[in-house]
Amino acid sequence: MKRVSQRRKGLGDISSKIRNFRDKSTRDRFMRLFSIIVAILAIFSFPAGASAQASRQSFTVSTHSGGVLVESFGSCANAICPAVLILSGSRGFEAPVYDEIGQTFRAAGLNAYLVHVLSATDLDAIAKAGSARARIAYYAQRLPGWISAVQGVAAHFDEQSRHGGKIGVLGISLGAQIASAASTGRSDIDALVLVDGGFPNGYSQPVRSLPPLHLIWGSADQTFPLSIGREFQRMAQQLGGAVTLDAYEGGEHDFFLRSGTRNAGAAHRSAADFLASYLLR
Repeated sequence: MKRVSQRRKGLGDISSKIRNFRDKSTRDRFMRLFSIIVAILAIFSFPAGASAQASRQSFTVSTHSGGVLVESFGSCANAICPAVLILSGSRGFEAPVYDEIGQTFRAAGLNAYLVHVLSATDLDAIAKAGSARARIAYYAQRLPGWISAVQGVAAHFDEQSRHGGKIGVLGISLGAQIASAASTGRSDIDALVLVDGGFPNGYSQPVRSLPPLHLIWGSADQTFPLSIGREFQRMAQQLGGAVTLDAYEGGEHDFFLRSGTRNAGAAHRSAADFLASYLLR
């Protein structure tokens, strides 16, 4: 901010000097130079997140629960690119870090899709809930529709030849709760990554099988403590499925979404490597 302020001060000095020129041609040349400098600074000060989000491609997938907005980052370089459905936490996909995650997956040979099962109405209701109890009650009310939407989107991508019949799901926090419930007993979901979240509160449906599972957890998570992740790991092992758990030292509940941090970068690569290991077979 200090450097930007100094530049603006410098521009102000230039502008003042320009007014002192009596020679019209000289003044015009300086005015053109002044305009170019202002344009360059405007480009560099444009929000990075807005630029990144502009590169996403959006479309709607029809499901039994209605149309679901989906955003993609373009196709990977391979002939067959398995699909990974990404489900956000309760704040949606506005954070620029989702673009970093999408590009990490694309580099690993996967096509990443941001699946907006949380509608604008959902995000507004969650933000205005006022208490954890009110939010949990809202989640319980909307959960069946969210699960149905994820399963509908998964079925849609499973039918597309460019994905080779391979579908993975990555869920973060609330998205992890939706992803876990949507993936139980499903033959069209081939790998599952859950970040700081397990089954929804009070989930009582029978769980007989899960896809190959990778759990990513922050050791300092106070919202869903690591003990929940370890218990989820034991449950998945008892079902006889493949399951791994990565715990990130000092990671808080939102560590996965903290762009530019060592833990977040390592966790993104861990998720991509796990999904690629099962989806690219």
